[in-house]
Formats: sequence, structure tokens, C-alpha cells
Amino acid sequence: MQLLKDRIRHVPDFPKPGILFYDVTTLLKDPEGFHLAVDEMAASHVGRDIDMVVGIESRGFIFGAAVADRIKAGFAPVRKPGKLPSTTKRAAYDLEYGTDALEIHDDAVQKGQRVLVVDDLLATGGTAAATVGLIRDLGAEVIGVQFLIELVGLNGRQRLPNEQIGVVLQY
Repeated sequence: MQLLKDRIRHVPDFPKPGILFYDVTTLLKDPEGFHLAVDEMAASHVGRDIDMVVGIESRGFIFGAAVADRIKAGFAPVRKPGKLPSTTKRAAYDLEYGTDALEIHDDAVQKGQRVLVVDDLLATGGTAAATVGLIRDLGAEVIGVQFLIELVGLNGRQRLPNEQIGVVLQY
């Protein structure tokens, strides 16, 4: 996986001092790297009868749609409030300083469907946990949560107890 790590740009002090940002846009622009990343994210989900992939705004859209195509599943986005055009279900979650929220169309997943959640990065786990909650509130089954990158020191897995978590790269 060093090939993938070599294609991810590290940007110090973004978006604020003290943060090291893992910029996947440099991976996305590289055809070999992007293809390999999607292959690795999708590999353990092929043949698992997944109905839908739910991608978390915004880079989760890119990876989630590609994974959905690879595993022959549908795709639905989870977005920041006010971005989806039809009726939605909303979940609020805690940030380090304050709260935020996510929304999904209330018909994005159906009761009993098997859903894989995809995002580029597992950091503190707040957005993923909120997304898992939204999917379950709509009556679907979350069969896994897949990330490209996990920032191990931020303990995001603790916010996703009992979830099957897949990661390709760890920092």
C-alpha cells in the first residue's frame, strides 16, 4: 500500500494550525492510484449481496460511487443540511467544538436493504456514526463501514462499536 501512500499529499496546518491534512486529490488524479484504491476498498465487499452504498460528503461520494459500481450496488449520498432536494432525515452529531448535522433522502435506502457506508477518512468517527444511525433509522441493515484512510490516534473506531470496519491505509 506504499504506492497509495506515496500518492497522497500531506498538507501541514490545514485547515488550521497543528492539523496534518491528508489530501487525496493527488491520489484521485493518478489513474493507477485511484483504480488501486477503489479495488482495495471494494475487494472485501464483492459477493456480499450489498444493495446500496451510502457515501458521506464529499470525498465519500467519489469513493462510494466507484465502490458501488465495482460491487454492483446502488449509491446514495449523505450531505450537509439543505443540499438534498427532496424530503430528508437528519442526524446531528458532536464535533470537537460544537455540533454539525447530516441528511439523507428519506427514500434513499429501504427497510431491509443491506448497506455499506463509504468515506475517505476515519478520524473521530462522528460523521460515520451519524450516517450509520440515519441508515438504521430508515430500517436498513448496515453491513460495513469502509474507509480509505484511518487516523488511528484519533480513536474513531470507538464511535462505531460493533460495526465491521474496513480500512486500506492507516496513519
